[in-house]
Amino acid sequence: MSPTILREKGYRFYFLSNEEKRIHVHVTCESGEAKFWLEPMVSLAIYHRLNSKKLNEIQKIIERHRYEIIKAWQKHFGKH
Repeated sequence: MSPTILREKGYRFYFLSNEEKRIHVHVTCESGEAKFWLEPMVSLAIYHRLNSKKLNEIQKIIERHRYEIIKAWQKHFGKH
């Protein structure tokens, strides 16, 4: 199960169930995908086929919605 948390500027932000416990979000778009950590701060974990411009844009979106994403994580996985 991978619930969509947010859609913005052609990006889909979602979680993968049964994955590691550290809070993170996956992002996909037509040109590639990435994974970002949300704690202790927003940072890139891994990416495929995305250039630095797109990665920066994605990171800014995540930073703007960080608390919303963390709340959705806690609701989906339960507080840790």
